[in-house]
Amino acid sequence: MKKNHLLSMFFLGAIFTLSAQEEPKKAVELNEVAIVKTKKAIEQKADRTIFDFSGQPSLNSGSVLEGIKKLPGLIASDVAGMMYQGKQLDVFMDARPLNITSNELNSFLEGMPANAIEKIEIITQPGAEFPATSGGAIMNIITNKNAKNYLSATYTNSTNFTSYDHFRWRINNSLLLSAKNKYFGWQLNVGQNYRESAVWTSLTKNENNTTSILSTTEADRFGRTNFAKSALTFDIGNDRLLFNYDVNYSNNNSNTLGNGPSFSTNDDSFTDALRQDFVVTFQKKFEDKSKKLDFKFNYNSNKNDFTLNSRTNNVAILDNASTQQVYNAKFDYSQPIAFSDEGKISFGGLYEALLFETQNMEIVNLDYQRKTAAAYGELQSKFDKFNFIVGGRAEDYNISGKTNTADLIPFKQFRFFPNASAQYNFNTSVYFNVNYNKKISLPSTSALNPNNTNYQNPNIDYSGNPNLQPTIFDNYEAKLSAFDYAFIGYNVSSAQNQVINRVLLTDNVVVNTNVNVPQIKIHNFNVGMPIPYMLFTEGLKETLKMNINPDKMNFLYVYTAYQFHQIPEIKTNGFWMFNLMSQILLPKDIKFVANFNYIMSKGNYFYFIAEKPFNNTLDLTFSKKFFKDQLSVSISADDILNSNRFVFSSVGTPLLLANKNDTRRFGFSVNYKIPTKNKLAKEDPNLLNKEKKEEGNILNQ
Repeated sequence: MKKNHLLSMFFLGAIFTLSAQEEPKKAVELNEVAIVKTKKAIEQKADRTIFDFSGQPSLNSGSVLEGIKKLPGLIASDVAGMMYQGKQLDVFMDARPLNITSNELNSFLEGMPANAIEKIEIITQPGAEFPATSGGAIMNIITNKNAKNYLSATYTNSTNFTSYDHFRWRINNSLLLSAKNKYFGWQLNVGQNYRESAVWTSLTKNENNTTSILSTTEADRFGRTNFAKSALTFDIGNDRLLFNYDVNYSNNNSNTLGNGPSFSTNDDSFTDALRQDFVVTFQKKFEDKSKKLDFKFNYNSNKNDFTLNSRTNNVAILDNASTQQVYNAKFDYSQPIAFSDEGKISFGGLYEALLFETQNMEIVNLDYQRKTAAAYGELQSKFDKFNFIVGGRAEDYNISGKTNTADLIPFKQFRFFPNASAQYNFNTSVYFNVNYNKKISLPSTSALNPNNTNYQNPNIDYSGNPNLQPTIFDNYEAKLSAFDYAFIGYNVSSAQNQVINRVLLTDNVVVNTNVNVPQIKIHNFNVGMPIPYMLFTEGLKETLKMNINPDKMNFLYVYTAYQFHQIPEIKTNGFWMFNLMSQILLPKDIKFVANFNYIMSKGNYFYFIAEKPFNNTLDLTFSKKFFKDQLSVSISADDILNSNRFVFSSVGTPLLLANKNDTRRFGFSVNYKIPTKNKLAKEDPNLLNKEKKEEGNILNQ
């Protein structure tokens, strides 16, 4: 008994030392009152996990995609999508859905530099305020900074290279400008990204004790992305009017050499993608600061063109295009309630229309429309040590469309999605939380697209499925959290009509498509805990006495999870995931961070079986700040063991799929905040992202 008590003290003492002490990052003087804001590398809240990107050189030295692949608990696979702690992710940017998935999402995230990201929230328990179409969980990528009462500027550069068969470069630059006066505030973030990369794949068939190669490819890829994010805010009396306009243009090309039985190909592919997003928000202010009323209108346009040409035959193999437009109008209202400590009531409504059209050789072969009307209500309350949230969201769907040969199966339904959370607070820093929510996931337009927007050869075919049906999720979770950093949790997601990626074999042709699976359950058990190294050198008693900032501490953060995909018609095995992140402070204030990821083999990832460990990588980063923290410089080496690869077999087929990217890269990153002599600077509320649930709810206290 005494031994268990000592172990508990060791555990909580380690957490307390790492999380309770934070160095002030910003001191802002407002009416002679100093307000101190702090940042944490990883912050656990009741309904979400927050990862700081802006202050983590180990995450922000490459692309956004490269950064998020390092997050503990996250799986990003080219063949099976993106998941966090067993939950399918719906990806948002600045609190607005991207409405893209699959290879389009990967390409978009690969084209955006990670040093343009402020932080990433992964909302594992989205309440009624969030769209019911968020499915299992939401990843909200926040790119925003704060505007100040003077012109501020920050320049960032990241330069990386890989060396396999030859050198390949990846370079990005970005500039953030912001200012504010008594009439309005403005912000502009512009940047570019150039990247050279390579990928090697092989598809083999093992049948009747005979192994044959169906296809091998070697692709040289070149990506070019330019982006601009802008914001204007006007104070109208006590109210506020905000305008946001974002534009992202990418121009990518690739040369792919393919070989297989009786064929050899040499093809060029070209992708042009233009994404535009416009938002206008009106925020009504009240004397009671806890009362909020927001109106928001959002228009989004996403255009893609993909061509594949044969150098050998000098002919066009594929010429596909798609256009997507989304219109979204919503309002949100919340106010305190008198009968509960720190309680509030919230409600709102939404109307959204999505129009999607695809073309093959300039012939329209899919015309898809989706209209959604929604309303929600949510009650949050606090009584003594208990917090409660109860809510519900009603959504009405009208989905229709047609291909060039037939009408799609219509989906016209009205559904209600309840959610409930209960939390017991042992003290202000330790709590136990249980949560339930029902959600839906509508098939993404990427999965519906009947056209191939990937490389193909005589033995490889990619195609979407216009007849996919929505997926219904029941999500359950229980979690014990302590001091923001440490937690132990279990969740299960039960899905009906789950949309998954399938790789099938038909007459030696490998078909990559999406299908509905009647029922799938995903179980996920996970643990995260920081361990300060000084525990081993100074002991627990001395460690608890220290008043140390984690930025000035040597520690190890340990994350492990066990995930099991339960599919009724097949026998499946679970798999273990491990993430170790170690920070060591070297002489001259140099910070060394090592990040190790490992996912064990032989487990089922939906209909794929990992034949070798994947997401297996060791990344190293050295960083230092100069000139009173105005200049940050980091040197990084990713996948130094060159062990990150994917080798999967496909259930029900004799196929083995192998994929290797040039993941071993070396580079440096520079972030320079141009200094100002203005000593009267005041921080203004965030311009680019003013979402009232950004930092959570009453459960996060």
